[in-house]
Amino acid sequence: MNQRKKLVVGNWKMNGNKASLAEAQTMAAGAASVSPFADLAICPPATLAGWLADTLKDTGVALGGQNCHTEARGAFTGDISAEMWADLGARYVIVGHSERREYHGETDAIVAAKAAAAARAGLEAIICVGESLGQRDAGEALQVVGGQLAASIPDAIAAKPFVVAYEPVWAIGTGRTPTAAQVAEMHAAIRDGLRARIGKAAETCKVLYGGSVKPENARELMHVENVDGALVGGASLKAADFLAIAQACS
Repeated sequence: MNQRKKLVVGNWKMNGNKASLAEAQTMAAGAASVSPFADLAICPPATLAGWLADTLKDTGVALGGQNCHTEARGAFTGDISAEMWADLGARYVIVGHSERREYHGETDAIVAAKAAAAARAGLEAIICVGESLGQRDAGEALQVVGGQLAASIPDAIAAKPFVVAYEPVWAIGTGRTPTAAQVAEMHAAIRDGLRARIGKAAETCKVLYGGSVKPENARELMHVENVDGALVGGASLKAADFLAIAQACS
């Protein structure tokens, strides 16, 4: 098994309000119990980011953004730049999540530009890749994900820290998960793709699994070869579930 320290990232998506800060405080309080084997991060909706920056400061739980614009500044109403996330104290920003690709038409080229923006701002991009159920059933999963991976990693990021998250689109929020063998096959292919793209740096690049990760299946998933942690959706909204998933990394 690899020696990369696990990373568990909570993607709150368009969920949460000020009352959710209590859950974040509980997560922060539990961070020390998992810190020997897993790092934690929370990516809240932008409305909570300022409060969470204060809540998580000096706790060992990193702050992340759910998306960023490709430009550092400008007349882009409603958008947030990577530099703004960095100014808030964020360490990570998610780019290319399947929901952004599907609902906002983000292409691999756009994802690559956002990943480059993250690197420009000193953030670690969490670059998401994953196949649909139709692509999986057609036997195209490895080809699709390999193509997304190659096209979504910009030259500007190749020598800098970043994270990859494999999210089978058909598993997100459905309660379905791939088998451990399917996850192992895809993560091995992603590792090989990273080696081809960034050389030796591929050995330190974390590859997370995302897609209906919950306490009940986390231990099996987190101990699959080349799985370096999790990008957690719904289960990250409750501190007990999020910390249980992180504990499963031990």
